[in-house]
Amino acid sequence: MRLESINPATGEILDTHDGWSDERLEHALETAATAARAWRERPLGERAATIGALAARLRERSEALARLASLEMGKPIREARAEIEKSAWACEYYAEHAAAMLAPTPVGTDATRSYIDYEPLGTVLAIMPWNFPYWQVFRHIAPTLSAGNTLLLKHAPNVPQVAAMIEEVVHAAGIPEGVFTNLPIDVAQTAQVIADGRVHAVTLTGSERAGRSVAALAGQHLKKVVLELGGSDAFIVLDDADLDRVLSQAVTARFQNGGQSCIAAKRMILTPGIAEAFAERFVDAVARLKVGNPLVDDTQIGPMARADLRDELARQVDATVAAGAHCALGGQPIDGPGFFYAPTVLDHVEIGTPAYHEELFGPVATLIRVQDADEALDVANGSRFGLGASVWTADEARGEQLARALESGCAFVNGMVKSDPRLPFGGVKASGYGRELGLQGIHEFINCKSVWIK
Repeated sequence: MRLESINPATGEILDTHDGWSDERLEHALETAATAARAWRERPLGERAATIGALAARLRERSEALARLASLEMGKPIREARAEIEKSAWACEYYAEHAAAMLAPTPVGTDATRSYIDYEPLGTVLAIMPWNFPYWQVFRHIAPTLSAGNTLLLKHAPNVPQVAAMIEEVVHAAGIPEGVFTNLPIDVAQTAQVIADGRVHAVTLTGSERAGRSVAALAGQHLKKVVLELGGSDAFIVLDDADLDRVLSQAVTARFQNGGQSCIAAKRMILTPGIAEAFAERFVDAVARLKVGNPLVDDTQIGPMARADLRDELARQVDATVAAGAHCALGGQPIDGPGFFYAPTVLDHVEIGTPAYHEELFGPVATLIRVQDADEALDVANGSRFGLGASVWTADEARGEQLARALESGCAFVNGMVKSDPRLPFGGVKASGYGRELGLQGIHEFINCKSVWIK
């Protein structure tokens, strides 16, 4: 297997990498199993201190790491720098809080001394996506390694240089060989790893299709699995919302990372009193976004990560417009080198169209008009996805009521959906199950053991 690193801004091949043989993979699995026994015995405070040191290594190499993400998957350089800083924050958070999160919990019982102990499972396989190539990985490294597990990384095949750089930075922080290992392997070898008895759990962030495949295979081998899959997040704007504030957040919520985010605001659901004003001003704001070289500081929209992703997005947009939606802006690939797609706004999108039902993973916003807040909630919950959602209104109590009624893993009132090391993150329905981050994230890959002493 050959892994190609392609610059999506130019289409040029940056580098090629050989995948691993089965023999090399076997060596890595055995090394991880050996390392797991020693790592779990290391005092939790020492493990946490090492994770804290990792934050410093990330910041020291921030510019080089950010530049590599921009070159390899097209992320605007300013957003790439912010991703490195957020990854460092996650490491610091678990370095500070892991001891409290994993401390034995006493349980009062009659005439006994009982408590709940939190022990590592062993080795975890992380199958990670390309869209946030550092953050997605470090938000697993920090809690998983703090808990005493070892971690195997199967990164997306289009970011092999980022994957190798992550391993280099992790080891530079003092994390031993085998505790974290980058696996440049193919799909068949990934299935072998899931089936291997030395691997105890799997976590995947990716497509709904990939999630179904991994869950089925993990189930065959009775392995714990956490899935963070696609999303089609609702962005509900009620008549009384502060339009100026909503607009500034709406553009970022949809077009950050070129719209290539599971928690992007993919469906703008608008009530009648604000719909026209929002649509007009939103289109104007999107039209001003600067598209270009992701290595230039003022670029706001870079290329899409791969040519096939751009082609699929174009198909979804064309089908939606053919079904009657109004293309208010954009609506086509940009001519020239690279995998650029014009920032696009589709208005008056109706049920039955791709933009209404499917996840559009790119710089395309969908505007759906409804009659009132009740219909907005029905439309939001009508999706098969359930990752995140937001509600925008001057009535905070009403916003909270709607947020609690949304079928999603997280719901924000007057704020755009985002992940945060302090809060559990994940979805329901076709967006997956299990949680990353927060207390719940570090507890996903532990053995919650009851200890009863007479």
